[in-house]
Amino acid sequence: MMPFPSEPWIKMAVMVFVIFIQTNLIVESQPKSDKILSLPGQPDHVSFQQFSGYVMVDEKQHRALFYYFVEAEEHPASRPLVLWLAGGPGCSSAGAGAFIEHGPFRPNGENLVKNEYSWNKEANMLYLESPAGVGFSYSSNKSFYSYINDDITAQDSLTFLKHWLIKYPEYNNRDFFIAGDSYAGHYVPQLAQLVLHSNLRLSLRGVAIGNPLLEFNTDFNSRAGYYWSHGMISDSSYKLVKRMCNTSRLRREYFLGGPVSESCRHVNHALSKEMTEYLDLYDVSGDKCLSNSSNLLHLHPLNPPKCNDIDVCLQEKTEYYFNRKDVQNSLHARLVGVTQWSLCINNSEGSVINYDKQNEEIPTIHLLGSLVKSGIRVMVYSGDQDSVIPFTGTRSLVSRLAKELKLKTTQPYRAWIEGKQVGGWSQVYGNDNMLSFAIIRGGSHTAPFTQPERSLLLFHKFLQGKPLPLSNA
Repeated sequence: MMPFPSEPWIKMAVMVFVIFIQTNLIVESQPKSDKILSLPGQPDHVSFQQFSGYVMVDEKQHRALFYYFVEAEEHPASRPLVLWLAGGPGCSSAGAGAFIEHGPFRPNGENLVKNEYSWNKEANMLYLESPAGVGFSYSSNKSFYSYINDDITAQDSLTFLKHWLIKYPEYNNRDFFIAGDSYAGHYVPQLAQLVLHSNLRLSLRGVAIGNPLLEFNTDFNSRAGYYWSHGMISDSSYKLVKRMCNTSRLRREYFLGGPVSESCRHVNHALSKEMTEYLDLYDVSGDKCLSNSSNLLHLHPLNPPKCNDIDVCLQEKTEYYFNRKDVQNSLHARLVGVTQWSLCINNSEGSVINYDKQNEEIPTIHLLGSLVKSGIRVMVYSGDQDSVIPFTGTRSLVSRLAKELKLKTTQPYRAWIEGKQVGGWSQVYGNDNMLSFAIIRGGSHTAPFTQPERSLLLFHKFLQGKPLPLSNA
């Protein structure tokens, strides 16, 4: 055996080399510990890799965020990275985003069925559960849950990305997109701004948000007209709303903690009588799940429904699936401080986190404008069957933003086509499709769930930076 070199500089060089090798081995081994070998009930012949686990975002408070990562079905090394953020605030990106909307699988009783319109056909999909307290994400210091707001959520998400890229260094300098829906109208642009001004080695190319909360008064005041035009309320109730208490004021007084006026109490009573509890406000043309979950989830039909049939009980099936111990073990997940996993939590009794409700009133539409000015493409889309954040308000906000930015209409408002049928309507502003708005016909508040094929086409075109097609050619 040769003696160890005695020269100091050689010793130092060898030590640096050894540390370098050890560091790289650690970095490379971390994702392997998060690799999912197989999910319970998973279909056979899965060609892509899946990973899930935790990233520590605060060592002192022992606060960790859970993620579920699905590589692209084909050529993952050349596909972009897309971060998906669910809304709420308080909904699980892994549960709602991946297993209900556009991930590769959907629960069906004890098993999973393949989603033929999964977004990992186009990109590497990273689903992040944030803030801590949502899904499997947690904080060992329970005082963290006493007050959470948008700023905390955005900063933790940025910290997550920094540490996640250490685990997965091959995604440094990759084309990067941030997407989400609902309250992610706050999460997505806020995080995008932080990423844009950070030292992260990611090439942020664009953001996409569906049925987003962007401006409190405009978004919520569009509800009354939507209710009325869809036959959900009477002429007299519509006039009452306009005269006595508009729907943004109704939201503010009943949800944000303000004193409830007599006029708003009167309007709320009138609307409640006409808008039955059996109506799904997130999908006004759809049915609600009425089955008892304990009976529903243990059925084993001889001919189970196809994945892309709309299963109105999918939320219940997802919660059942994620609460199975074998599923949690496969996901490398655990319940910390809670007894069961929930798809969505909120500020109701029994909720883990106290999210600042007043953040709803902070407008984020201007952040989208700032992103456009920085050369980041922005796509806003709406399912037209959503009465919670109606497309009418969103469309007017995007149109107003285009005027403020002095962007020319490069593609007039018109129908787009998918499969020889009208997929929806769209309008594009500015060169290189810098700002666009699209309606997904038949889409709910979570459009990829009810219109998976149309949503996948929209996602495909968004990543390409191309407008939606006039024909299916």
